[in-house]
Amino acid sequence: MNAARRTLSAICLAAAAVGAIPAQAQISAFRQSVAERALGADAVGEAYRNRDYAPIFTGREDEARRQALLSALSKAGAHGLPTSRYDPDELIAAFRSVKSDRDRGRVEMMAARMLVDFGRDISSGALEPGKVVPGIKREIARPDAAEMLEAFAATGDPDAFLAGLAPRTPEYTRLMAEAQRLVRVTAAGGWGPAVEGEKLEAGQSGGRVVALRNRLIRMGYLERTASPDYDAALVSAVQQFQRDHGIATDGVAGPSTLAALNVSPEQRLAQVTVAMERERWLPRDRGERHILVNITDFTARILDDGKVTFETRSVVGANNSDRQTPEFSDVMDHMVINPTWYIPRSITTKEYLPMMQRNPNAVSHLEVVDSRGRTVPRSAINFAAYSQSSFPFSMRQPPSQNNALGLVKFMFPNRYNIYLHDTPSKSLFSREKRAFSHGCVRLSDPFDFAYALLAKQSGDPRGLFQSHLRTGSETRVNLDAPVPVHLIYRTAVSQPKGRMAYRGDVYGRDAELWEALRAAGVEVTAGRG
Repeated sequence: MNAARRTLSAICLAAAAVGAIPAQAQISAFRQSVAERALGADAVGEAYRNRDYAPIFTGREDEARRQALLSALSKAGAHGLPTSRYDPDELIAAFRSVKSDRDRGRVEMMAARMLVDFGRDISSGALEPGKVVPGIKREIARPDAAEMLEAFAATGDPDAFLAGLAPRTPEYTRLMAEAQRLVRVTAAGGWGPAVEGEKLEAGQSGGRVVALRNRLIRMGYLERTASPDYDAALVSAVQQFQRDHGIATDGVAGPSTLAALNVSPEQRLAQVTVAMERERWLPRDRGERHILVNITDFTARILDDGKVTFETRSVVGANNSDRQTPEFSDVMDHMVINPTWYIPRSITTKEYLPMMQRNPNAVSHLEVVDSRGRTVPRSAINFAAYSQSSFPFSMRQPPSQNNALGLVKFMFPNRYNIYLHDTPSKSLFSREKRAFSHGCVRLSDPFDFAYALLAKQSGDPRGLFQSHLRTGSETRVNLDAPVPVHLIYRTAVSQPKGRMAYRGDVYGRDAELWEALRAAGVEVTAGRG
């Protein structure tokens, strides 16, 4: 690359001083060439019109910017980006082909567009997520092309400018490091043979135990040893692996543990690459205090200044097309204690109406209400006379211990009608995989979650909450300081101690995103080191 840069600099300087053509003629030819390629409302063209077509990349004094751009483009693969969109070799070849100032204008625009494409991709993602996976509802903040070019032209440190375009979060940094580690692992031959069979446990010995031990050694979970026995050290290593992969930590290498263990480093690299893309979609300012719900991890956490201060298990939407929990960010501004459950129309008409057509007294714990919110006796309704589209009533469940929302719900009003809430179905939280709801997120410890939120505005958050709870009446409690909520979907997440945590692709979304990234030109290992 250094030789290429020297060649590029020499070519640019030569092109800037083409033959004996008068300087004014050179400027006019360059400007005309740039202007021809900057027609219309194109943002890149706007940037050049605003600067009266002065060059950013091909002038005599632009060598630092040229070299910074080439250096950044050469590292795009390490970010899991589609490098064919901004190939530095292609740009160098274009510079080498410069024979005139018109050619220089053509290359100027090529470099500008590569910078813009690279800048947008590395800062806010290479994909339009909602077009790939409808359940991703994120509004992506794309940088303005003209502003990016102007800022790059004005900076005194182009290398730092380009480096600063990527997310500056600890998570992104750790994901990049993990991606580079996995590239090295793959180049070294991976983690060895897969472990065959369905189950291994303490007390066993033999070839399959040795295969398990060897794979855990190569993955960094166990010190090197030649023992053929499933001993205490191996149990401990399996338990740590299980913790990192969201599996019950029983120390037994059962079907789910072996399935996770046999995932190849190339597959893990694909997960990390998707996670890096997802990190680019999130708001740069997550909030000093924010709530993070990882759908694949079945957890909800409160973070203060980057540290987890509260964590609870969650249940998320079932893996049906109309029940999956969507991904988006919003702001929680209140909670409702002793909530009424206003049943979504889709549930009312698709699930409950057929039941009431067979038996008018079905789901008797629910009230049928008219458009003015008045309870209508079931004896006054001929349910058989209505279809899903014509049913004129709504349904609700009054506050109670058995309310489907439990005794509290946490609201961040959004168009998807998603919120966090309590539930009377506590047994589901003991499951390893917890995708059972209609889309909202159920919390295992909702009262403690409420206390943690209210602690910022009350010296006695438990007493404040319980005083409202004891009334049995629906009560809204506002949060003095609204809290951002981020519903994310990460199958690869870094942990504070440096080891990665991996989870299953609950809805298959990461598989779809990986295929889209591959179609865009992202490669598993090429250019990733």
